[in-house]
Amino acid sequence: MDVSDLRRQIVRALDDARKDAAARRAQTDSAAADYEQFLNDVAIPLFRQAATVLKGEGHPFTVNTPAGSVRLASEHAPDDYLELELDAASAPPHVIGRTSVRARRGHRLEERPLAPNKPVRELAEDDVSAFLISEVRKLVVRS
Repeated sequence: MDVSDLRRQIVRALDDARKDAAARRAQTDSAAADYEQFLNDVAIPLFRQAATVLKGEGHPFTVNTPAGSVRLASEHAPDDYLELELDAASAPPHVIGRTSVRARRGHRLEERPLAPNKPVRELAEDDVSAFLISEVRKLVVRS
């Protein structure tokens, strides 16, 4: 192969890599902004409503909002919680739901996308409530 052809291909590959990285940063920045709005307008209020309902049913839970996430944690067992967080490392970025339960036989931590194949900007109350309803039983019902 001619050196000039090799050089041209390498330069093109580097240029493509820079463009891909810039596009990825833009996508991540956009998802982070969308997530922040989703967190404040949808997720945190629903998690607070869930905590109120659970307390009314005799299951004391509290809502914490560490940077970039929302967590519904048991007041009796802080290792038992539900949490939402942005997974910015994935392509495309998406919100993950995390369930942590400390059981007699050890600790179980599960993660799953909140709404697979749905952009962060399209997440709604139904997505959060579906996660809460499906996962909260793991925190309050022990087998």
